[in-house]
Amino acid sequence: MFYCREKEINTMNQRYDKGNFECIVIYGRRRVGKTALINEFCKGKPAIYFSALNASSQENLEALSKAIYLYKNPGEIRAPVYQNYENALEAVTEIAKERRVVFVIDEYPYLAKAEKSISSRLQHVIDHVWQNGQLFLILCGSSMTFMEYQVLGYESPLYGRRTAQFKIQALTYREMTAFHQELDVEDQALLYGITGGIPHYINKLEVEGDMDEALKEHLFNASSYLFEEPENLLKQELREPAVYNSVISAVAGGASRANEIATKVGVESGICAKYLRVLLELGILKKETPVTEKTGKKTIYGIDDNFFRFWYRFVPGNMSAISAGRMEQIYDRAVRKYLSDYMGLVFEKMCREYLLRYAQDLPILLGEVGQWWGTDPKTHKEVQIDIVGVPVEGREYIIGSCKYKNVQIGVDELELLRQYAAVFNRGCRFHYFIFSKGGFTQSLQELSRQGEVTLLTLEDIYRR
Repeated sequence: MFYCREKEINTMNQRYDKGNFECIVIYGRRRVGKTALINEFCKGKPAIYFSALNASSQENLEALSKAIYLYKNPGEIRAPVYQNYENALEAVTEIAKERRVVFVIDEYPYLAKAEKSISSRLQHVIDHVWQNGQLFLILCGSSMTFMEYQVLGYESPLYGRRTAQFKIQALTYREMTAFHQELDVEDQALLYGITGGIPHYINKLEVEGDMDEALKEHLFNASSYLFEEPENLLKQELREPAVYNSVISAVAGGASRANEIATKVGVESGICAKYLRVLLELGILKKETPVTEKTGKKTIYGIDDNFFRFWYRFVPGNMSAISAGRMEQIYDRAVRKYLSDYMGLVFEKMCREYLLRYAQDLPILLGEVGQWWGTDPKTHKEVQIDIVGVPVEGREYIIGSCKYKNVQIGVDELELLRQYAAVFNRGCRFHYFIFSKGGFTQSLQELSRQGEVTLLTLEDIYRR
């Protein structure tokens, strides 16, 4: 089944129906659903689908030749190989003269790495032949940096040739409910906390009504696909997977500043910075600074990819039990017991997403939402605010707290927010929001009815 991405599909179909030349660039991290999107779009349309290989130029030419030949001769096994890429592209040109056809080059960075001249060749044929025809060209890639700089960037031979681009993001916590509508909101939130809205991981987890059983069978199982996913992904993307694994492990273990991470990994700060930069580009790590402040000494690192964060939180420490097939016996004590604590940061992310994407009738027009931390000049203690909503203009802010606990939140939480808001900025007006999985006390609900605070439950951020 194909879920979500309706906006992208509709836009691509509208462009396809116009009959003009198109060069669509599709990119995003691995497993996010780019190929599924392209396959869905290509249904019922004549299409030449070429998935480039992480191999030599000649091997890619052979694969391209086969894709073109199979389009013209469905069912054939052996395909003649074109003499060069120019001849192969000429064959595509001839096909496109006869009818509207989709020409997909998936994993384009692999092809460009193997055949250095391919971007220039495509530029030439687009400028002199294809732009006046009816070919629908799709260039797709998982290397975000390559696609942004070597395809979309100003210095790329292909700069200015695209007619549209789609950066495919992970699904939001609401969008991914389409996969398992039978789950209650708590399990939906946990599924998001584990998969991060990556369709491939949602499918591989194979939830059939019971999240715990799905985890034990499809993640905490040495023979399962997801058990080896982080290691396989690092091997696929990086030359030194062991070092990158150490960097991620250091961050997962609590190291948040660049020098702390370098010390834990045992490398110099300058070398560690390179590894951090690559992991940021892959979307595995994130770099955060207190909202409203510039990048500087307060910058910290965290794991941005929910699946990686979940895996590094629960798998390494239980590796012996998993290898011995004993997770069934210890699951409740080793995993289930800590899921609520793990979900705290996930819940904060969901609440920020709610405010930016789904909330109606907010008191201010939001420009951005993030967290903030700093030192209280009176107590000299560190203050951290889960949510700070920054206005597009003006001096009114949303100040929020997120609690993923099975207890009701009381008035003391609102008082704490007021204290923290004063540390953040004394000369502003604040609108207070409290998000709670376990609900709220009657006293706090009464203050909400008086307009002093907005209260939202886990159910609310899914339904409102």
